[in-house]
Amino acid sequence: PVIVVGVLIIAKLSAPLSRRQQTLLDRLNRVIRENITGIRVIRAFQKDEAENQRFEAVDDDYRRTSTSLFKLMSFTDPVFFFFLNAMMLVIFWMASHMIGAGTLQVGQLVAFGEYQFHAMYSMMLFSMVFVMYPRAAISAKRIQDVMDVVPSVEDYPNLEHHNQVPSIVFDHVSFRYPDGESAVLKDISFEVNEGETVAFIGSTGSGKSTLAKLLVRFFDVSSGEIKINGADIRSYDLKHLRNLIGYTPQKANLFSGTIKDNILFGNEHASDEEVVRASKLAEAYSFIMETPLQFNEPVSEGGNNFSGGQKQRISIARALVRKADFYLFDDSFSALDYRTDAKVRKNLTDISHSKIMLIVAQRVASIMHADQIIVLHEGEIVGKGKHETLIKSCQVYREIAESQLSEEELARYE
Repeated sequence: PVIVVGVLIIAKLSAPLSRRQQTLLDRLNRVIRENITGIRVIRAFQKDEAENQRFEAVDDDYRRTSTSLFKLMSFTDPVFFFFLNAMMLVIFWMASHMIGAGTLQVGQLVAFGEYQFHAMYSMMLFSMVFVMYPRAAISAKRIQDVMDVVPSVEDYPNLEHHNQVPSIVFDHVSFRYPDGESAVLKDISFEVNEGETVAFIGSTGSGKSTLAKLLVRFFDVSSGEIKINGADIRSYDLKHLRNLIGYTPQKANLFSGTIKDNILFGNEHASDEEVVRASKLAEAYSFIMETPLQFNEPVSEGGNNFSGGQKQRISIARALVRKADFYLFDDSFSALDYRTDAKVRKNLTDISHSKIMLIVAQRVASIMHADQIIVLHEGEIVGKGKHETLIKSCQVYREIAESQLSEEELARYE
């Protein structure tokens, strides 16, 4: 009973310390990660000493908490052994009186002592394991919290649609993030058909990237409906839906491996000829061939051994090798120079006759030849049409164009 009570007391004392230790370890890891990933910014602004102090502050909190926890845990061994030996002394003391009275034999005492030692030692070992339970329970709960998260996007694995005529319809779509106070997109409606290229432009925060994420179904609409090939995307099997789309995200994420591995990420069954063709369409072939190992050139974590423009072109090639019905480029040309941007756009035009191209962009030059340009402002469509029409009819689009194009270029559409 004494050991059990001791275990319960230690468990009660160690639980909050273990919880605080895990929280501080998270903070410590976050500070280290920020310092590693932001090392150039830290050096550029000469914040080395400030970051060292920030790390030391978190590290001191973690050290103090860990020290308190380790002292408490190390206290258990001597206490348990003390109880074990004290109990054996009590047994010998009582047995000595019984032996003196002739009611107990020495052999019985030795046998009883041996049994008692094994029984109590086993109990002590169990108690020591149980003392570790609070730390394990807190760690398990953190994992379980992640496992218990219910996905907001529901999958329907038995539903597929085989309509092979590409089309996209946004029907009065509105969207609000789960924790957001106001809608990011409001009453968005447009239609795209086979062979068309549609571009989205607007100021920062206008909802362009959110619209792209809705199409890939990273989120579900708050109201309205998105239809692909005539069917609501919420009725699609997610795997089937995303197989229809070649998606290039706003940030060009590359994985460690080789250039070929990263391109094959879009279609693992693609042949070498298809990989080469996709890289040529993305204007990545020339710089790939200049590397020592060409398509087998290693890619470091995050693609840090390539420039921003090179990473974007590999990312575009990864989408193009997919042979999808829809290609979605979420501001995927921002790191390209104008010459390369123009070449990539021309290559995309050559393959777009039976596909649907959706381009999210900040540059007017990247989208001015699109079949339809949709101008977003504060989550709403404020303009829709071709470049020459929007220059005259949409004030938001004209302001963006004036900030990027020369007077001569604007005068062509006056």
